[in-house]
Amino acid sequence: MDSGLHPLDLPAAVRGLTDSASALKTLHWGRNHLYIARLETASGPVDLVVKRFRDQGARDRFRRRGKAEKSWQVARALLAAGLLTPEPVMRIEPASGRGPSFYVCRYVPDLIEARYLFRAANAGEEEAKFPGVDFPAFVDELGRTARRLHDAGFWHRDLSGGNVLLRFGADRRPSALYLVDLNRTRMGQPPSVSERLRDLSRLALFRPEHQELLLASYWGGRPVSEAHRRLYLGYHRGFLFKNESKKTLRSWRDRVKRLLVPRGVHAHIPEAPQGAGARDRIVWDALSDQPHQHAGRLDKARVRLADAGGHAADAAAVAGALPRIWRRYRRLEAGLHAQPVDFRGIGVAVRPWPESPETPLALVEELRARHVLLRLHPWEEDHDAEEALARELHARGCEVSFALPQNRDLVRDPARWRRALEEIALRFTPYGWHFQVGQAINRSKWGIWNLREYVGLVRAAEAVLRPYPGVELLGPSVIDFEYHAAAAVLNQRLAGFRFDAVSALLYVDRRGAPENRQAGLDATGKVVLLKAIAETARNASGRCWITEVNWPLREGPHSPAGRDVSVDEEAQADYLVRYYLLTLGTGMVERVFWWQVVARGYGLVDPADPISPRRRPSFLALKTMIRELDGARLEAVLPTPAPARLYRFRKADGAEIVVGWSATDRPARATLPRSAFFVMGRDGEELPATTGTEVDLGPSPRYFRLS
Repeated sequence: MDSGLHPLDLPAAVRGLTDSASALKTLHWGRNHLYIARLETASGPVDLVVKRFRDQGARDRFRRRGKAEKSWQVARALLAAGLLTPEPVMRIEPASGRGPSFYVCRYVPDLIEARYLFRAANAGEEEAKFPGVDFPAFVDELGRTARRLHDAGFWHRDLSGGNVLLRFGADRRPSALYLVDLNRTRMGQPPSVSERLRDLSRLALFRPEHQELLLASYWGGRPVSEAHRRLYLGYHRGFLFKNESKKTLRSWRDRVKRLLVPRGVHAHIPEAPQGAGARDRIVWDALSDQPHQHAGRLDKARVRLADAGGHAADAAAVAGALPRIWRRYRRLEAGLHAQPVDFRGIGVAVRPWPESPETPLALVEELRARHVLLRLHPWEEDHDAEEALARELHARGCEVSFALPQNRDLVRDPARWRRALEEIALRFTPYGWHFQVGQAINRSKWGIWNLREYVGLVRAAEAVLRPYPGVELLGPSVIDFEYHAAAAVLNQRLAGFRFDAVSALLYVDRRGAPENRQAGLDATGKVVLLKAIAETARNASGRCWITEVNWPLREGPHSPAGRDVSVDEEAQADYLVRYYLLTLGTGMVERVFWWQVVARGYGLVDPADPISPRRRPSFLALKTMIRELDGARLEAVLPTPAPARLYRFRKADGAEIVVGWSATDRPARATLPRSAFFVMGRDGEELPATTGTEVDLGPSPRYFRLS
């Protein structure tokens, strides 16, 4: 460790910095994990950047120098040479030589990654997107800094736009330029001309005038020789070809790997229980608040094969129900939006927040949400925090419902499951009467491998919970658009249970918008099909609830669905509003719950600062929608040319509101029934009023109050 920082407790600081759960914010999540963490020192808290490298490879062990140590040495040498890089603070390496290593440096706020400037410039949009940046001055400074780097004896070997960070002054020129990601750097002697140009060729400048400016500034303003220009352009084209080739090869490699190699896991996930069989290799991932399945594809296939008889019986039940489901679906589809529907049932899901117990209550009240789903963990012994939360929500007038997920231990031990239900029923029925039995029963990581196991859980819940007056049971809580599993449960003969409402965890398309189609159905179509399954079920009434939905964010291991299917905060907020409009607007579901209010990776609120938690755009969007539409009547879905959507509402006081958006990222134009005297954005901000009835729409819903 170096620097003037003095941790109050060094061992505790090391434990905290190396624990991904301590991250205040994820900066990058890929082969390596880069995040901001806070260090408590004698002079106060200091924010640091932690880069976690994967386990040291054979090359590192052979050289006896890992990537963290290399980063540390190069950073100190760069600073000694008068070049800028965030101040190194600490390096942490495994004592055994095996395992992840960590490089820790100061966090420097308000920096811009050069990659964003490059992208704007290559599209000809640098002036519009970065008006505070003199782009030619930036390229000139970049060339001169690269020359200083090389002359000082450093060959970076990964000088890309993501590894150059900048700050600009009031004159729009660069005031500081930092170099990062130093573990590949070689130092000790100035690189050759070829090595210098290989470094420059990695910078994503595609316009000839910018390339010429970079080379001219690098060579001190002297005319660039034709030989140097040709060598640079050759390396540049080669680098682009290499990247495209790697994408193609990586795609094929990943396909083969998925078939043959067990999926890798993040370092924070506990190992599977010692000696556990294929069905029992499940652990809890505290960062994403869900289980993790260690069993690989071949293990799963063997289990499925062993249960083939049960799966065949389930398939027969679905096949028998399919004709009546399809007939009902066609009738419901024909009547969709033919009549006005009451727009109500907007809900949110919560869990206790130990760092700030009162905050979830305050946030629910700020949202003015009247329907709250509290997830309990029946495998835990202590439910005091959940009971306190339920009691207070009930006292504040909220309709409180409860989700009862299972884990593998409870599935294997029916007596323990029953005892847990008995305690939960006694403690929580005073505060609510809706209980969802089970969670994501079509995902083995939640502990259920076949429907026979789930049926046993529901029968126990029927016996324990039904005697309490007013209690209603919900299920089967199938996740994603895998309704065959729901139909199989709901059409079991001699099931020994009946659901008062069919619940689903309906993640429509986590790779994109809720209007995207899957098997020909968008969010609206999937709700109609769910309703058809419920109304034709042997073991349920025709009512439907959606008890979980979210769009995961790009926040490292906190994201519950992985980086490939994550979105940014703006898209999440857009999709949230559109999802509620599409699903509740059918009139076929009674409740829709967002999972959840406070959570990293997907929640409405970022819990990084318990004292003053940041409301994400999705929080503001939901707050606005509840204020404007909850309890209103959806009068009509207005005919508009695709991709525009217009939903016309009438409030209790007679006021008319039209909510409009584009179902894609492309702008769309639509016509309002009348002109609007007031226009409001997705998050409640006032927008310029329209003139006439023609309006332009984007992916963010807008509220038009009609004259």
